[in-house]
Amino acid sequence: MSKKLCIFANHFMEQNDRPFIIAGPCSVESREQLLAVSESLCRMPRVRMIRGGVWKPRTRPGGFEGLGEPALRWMKEITESPLRMSDGAPVRFCCEVARPEHAELCQQYGIHTVWLGARTTANPFMVEEICESLRGSTIQVMVKNPISPDLKLWIGAIERMQQAGIDHVAAVHRGFSVYHWRNAQQIYRNDPLWEVALELRRQRPDIPVICDPSHIGGDRRLVASLALAAVQLDYDGLMLEVHPSPADALTDGAQQLTPTELATILNTLPYSSGNGNPASLEPLRKQIDDIDHELLGLLSLRMNLSRQIAHIKREQQLTVYQAKRWEEVMHDRLQMAADLGLNPDFVKELLEKIHGESVRVQIED
Repeated sequence: MSKKLCIFANHFMEQNDRPFIIAGPCSVESREQLLAVSESLCRMPRVRMIRGGVWKPRTRPGGFEGLGEPALRWMKEITESPLRMSDGAPVRFCCEVARPEHAELCQQYGIHTVWLGARTTANPFMVEEICESLRGSTIQVMVKNPISPDLKLWIGAIERMQQAGIDHVAAVHRGFSVYHWRNAQQIYRNDPLWEVALELRRQRPDIPVICDPSHIGGDRRLVASLALAAVQLDYDGLMLEVHPSPADALTDGAQQLTPTELATILNTLPYSSGNGNPASLEPLRKQIDDIDHELLGLLSLRMNLSRQIAHIKREQQLTVYQAKRWEEVMHDRLQMAADLGLNPDFVKELLEKIHGESVRVQIED
């Protein structure tokens, strides 16, 4: 177990306890529902914290929007009851806060961990207000990514928390709302865009990153594969939505698991082995290094050719962008990519990047 996650969780675990599991209902709907799901989750050794939505403003009005303070009262009641997590500790709850008064109420009811939702993270004004309400507290804060894939906005919310004196901060990757102009068929509720979360981890290796497969998938049938992908990408933890009866859930029933389904997923997830470096990988990694060096050399050669083309175009008063030529290149390369068994979306994006840089070179040369 990495030190960063042990500190965040306030719970020291062995390496093979990773990933840190947070599970619970999208919304707290009643005392009976919360108690039932808590009893189920406390029997699962890998579950370390229980989540529950207390305030649930929906995208459109008219739906169930949470119970507010009564839900916090039930959380406190369960925490003070004889019920224990599998490690023997009192039940640990966490919930979302979207306004300063939410954060203040959570502290009054003994909630030690809260999270900022995607819409809140996207609003620096509200993040700052919540930070001020938490200043001087020992509360732990998880920051979900903003709705759009804006890494600076995500990191900015984390930094605001740290500047307010919040020592224990984690990031939650819940996917991004992306307009799929290339392909109208959308598999996930929110596109994972794994590369954005991986870049956050590169820039801020001190921050634990937890994946939320439920909100990425939007469908319980996708949760297992997404959770596995997150573990394979060495995420520090998972946050999963669980309901005693998802068909009767008042919010997001399609993406919530039953306790039995959660137990099955957790039993099949591999334990994270961290950043090992087995010797058997070295020959293959050496080949990859050699290919990367060759690719960079070829890219340099390609850009030099673009500069030569720019001079000819200027002499002949031709425009830099040649639509017909670009269409022919794209068609030819995508056909070649298909013949080679390469992902066409990946190749198309790569070609667009290369072409964009070629255009820039020709304009600025």
